[in-house]
Amino acid sequence: MSVTPFYERIANDVRDQIRSGELKPGDKLPSISELCKQYGVSTQVIRSAMLVLRAEGLVEGHQGRGVYVRDNGGGGES
Repeated sequence: MSVTPFYERIANDVRDQIRSGELKPGDKLPSISELCKQYGVSTQVIRSAMLVLRAEGLVEGHQGRGVYVRDNGGGGES
């Protein structure tokens, strides 16, 4: 039996929120520290989840401003 890593569970959760429309294009995701508290994990786990979502084209990071849902909803390269 395989166990899904925490970062994949968090990426799945955020992905589901984007696809359901709970998080809309241009919305800012909570800060890393807020996500750490929400999910009870370390910053490295949150960073790994964000890397997965960024690779999928669902979110984009802006230095010093945060991570935002991409306007195109994903499926492309930046």
